[in-house]
Amino acid sequence: MAEGCVFCAIAAGKARAHVIDEDQWTISFLDVAPSTPGHVLVIPKRHAADIWEIEPHEFAAVMETVRRLSLRLRERLDPDGLNVINSCRPAGWQTVFHLHVHVIPRYVDDQLRSPWKPRPADPAALAELAARLR
Repeated sequence: MAEGCVFCAIAAGKARAHVIDEDQWTISFLDVAPSTPGHVLVIPKRHAADIWEIEPHEFAAVMETVRRLSLRLRERLDPDGLNVINSCRPAGWQTVFHLHVHVIPRYVDDQLRSPWKPRPADPAALAELAARLR
């Protein structure tokens, strides 16, 4: 448990949360500032600050829980769509530094908007970047 980490405290049962799912590796609870009704956070029980620090088997467990909860949300809330979001480090909008994945049911009339407007990239720049990442 990381000192002062609210998500570690939730995982340890020392802080209150509306827990909706728990297994050996993960715990999931409702976000206290939800984007839409049913907005859930999935976290690993063991502290990992972000996606660059989590162990592979723990990340796999988090993603399996994300899938399980996505199916449950679809069955019980009947959303029109779904967003799965992870933010990593301050530049990636992370505000709680314990890895977490937002599972957000989406509805045609909700108020969420995309944070960017897609624009076509330069084909030569894409080719150069692809070569760099291979």
